[in-house]
Amino acid sequence: MTYGRILRLSLICLIWVPCSALAVSRIDIHVGEIRHLSAEIENLNATLDMEGRWHGKATLKRGDLSQLARDHSLPVTVSKGGVQGKAEFSGNNLALDAIKADLSLRDAAFSDAEGMRAGENVGGKVLLDARRGRNRWNWTGSLDWTEGEVFWQPVYIARGGIAMQGSGWFDEDVAALEQGRVAMAGVGAVSLSGRLRRTDNAVDVLDVVARDVDTAGFYGVVLKPFLEKTVLANLEAAGRMDATVSWREGALAAFDVTLRGFDVEDRDSRFALYKVNAHIPWALNTPTQASVQYAGGRVLKMRLGETSLQGTLNGYSLTSPALTLPVLDGVLTLKDVSAAFVQKQWHWHLNASLTPVSMTEFTHAVGWPSMEGRISAMIPKVTYTAGRMAVEGAMLFNVFDGTVALTDLVLRDPLGAAPRLNADIRMRELDLGQLTRTFSFGAITGRLDGDVKGLELSKWKPVRFDADFHSSPGSYPMKISQRAVENITALGGAGATAAIQRSFLRFFKEFNYAKIGLSCKLKNGVCAMDGIEPTQSGFVIVKGSGIPAITVLGYNRSVSWGELLERVQRITQGNKPVIK
Repeated sequence: MTYGRILRLSLICLIWVPCSALAVSRIDIHVGEIRHLSAEIENLNATLDMEGRWHGKATLKRGDLSQLARDHSLPVTVSKGGVQGKAEFSGNNLALDAIKADLSLRDAAFSDAEGMRAGENVGGKVLLDARRGRNRWNWTGSLDWTEGEVFWQPVYIARGGIAMQGSGWFDEDVAALEQGRVAMAGVGAVSLSGRLRRTDNAVDVLDVVARDVDTAGFYGVVLKPFLEKTVLANLEAAGRMDATVSWREGALAAFDVTLRGFDVEDRDSRFALYKVNAHIPWALNTPTQASVQYAGGRVLKMRLGETSLQGTLNGYSLTSPALTLPVLDGVLTLKDVSAAFVQKQWHWHLNASLTPVSMTEFTHAVGWPSMEGRISAMIPKVTYTAGRMAVEGAMLFNVFDGTVALTDLVLRDPLGAAPRLNADIRMRELDLGQLTRTFSFGAITGRLDGDVKGLELSKWKPVRFDADFHSSPGSYPMKISQRAVENITALGGAGATAAIQRSFLRFFKEFNYAKIGLSCKLKNGVCAMDGIEPTQSGFVIVKGSGIPAITVLGYNRSVSWGELLERVQRITQGNKPVIK
């Protein structure tokens, strides 16, 4: 996990410096090495007593960091850098027993062959005080990185600003950090302790405590590099955070996160939450209760109201009997919520209901033409696995005094860069009066049925469907206004006509009809049009009945989808065509 990688790196950095400095326990310097070091060391003083105990001091003036790093096994190659400072050391015969160093690094550069790690103009300060005990070394030290830029895949830090302090011990098998602190400019500080195996640098134990962390800095510096290919890759965050983390035997064992006044907003406008206050405790083998409250937010353009959510965490699963989410001016209730993280993928299921929501607000939020009325819904079991959401059964909506059922609904990558949706839609008994008033289409009384089969949306835009809209069966008033006739004729495109002379049409505001029907099969950006029945050279869109009656015919059977959308837009904006 991301947190594990970050914390493991911090632990290794704190322990690596003293371990590397004390990598040898004997003094065994050849004459050639003394000549090389003498060019870099000033004021080398040493004393030796009759029993073999010795003590020395040295001042390092112009140390070459690349030369000093040459004999150590490092994950990078140091190409340049200077080191200077003072050291004090003591021992017995050829054994080193204690060392105290105060060193400054400047203008250091390093890289690896793969280009995954690199540093330029790195400077800082190292303090170390270490003494040999019976079977191990005990140490205290600090590493203060003050300048330079470092890229350590995937993390990039441009200006240093990281200070590490710690104390601990190590022997041949284990390196332990008993007390440590890491402070990062613009983020905050964490305290940590732990142990790792020196044979493979595997973390056996790690405990981390962070207080009052700046979430904006934490996201930007620490989290964002690990989230580049996810929906969380481009966020803006604010607020404060407390956290504790426990790592045992190579795996995350527990954490406890508290958010205070936390705001998060997707810069691509897909979602946002404001004034989040949350307490999320988790333990691998013990159930815990999590709570999240927020003052508001949005998903896409749908406004979310203030709410409080509760759930039970049990290992890598989440359950909740009910979650209530205010959406627009209604309430979405999620029941029997169950989620699990298995094989690095999320899997969840739930069912839901939506209390009546204003169609005006809803259509504005999803970018549809403005509609009147209200919408409510009952949603059966919804499942999600590996970025694919599917609905088992039919989603039922009450709208325009009729019903709309969505079946075979599958949504892939809903918050990603290229979401895809597949579904079938069945509409029954929609009130044409409400529908045409909503779209400023001209008045039509009656009922409408519709079927949209094989609907496919890509990036929320239609790319394929087979749609058929027609009058509902039954006996009810069937009237159509002159303006609606004009708009239907315009929808039919060039060549569409009303089968009545304009001179006669102007004396009537509405007409009787027997049937209305229009279909469109969209494929490859072209809509294949049809109506109620064929004619010698076209198709019937409105079939008249009684007196006065009117019949509207269409002739263009192949229409560009873009052109059809432009016609609808002109109609709903009140651009009335002239019938000839």
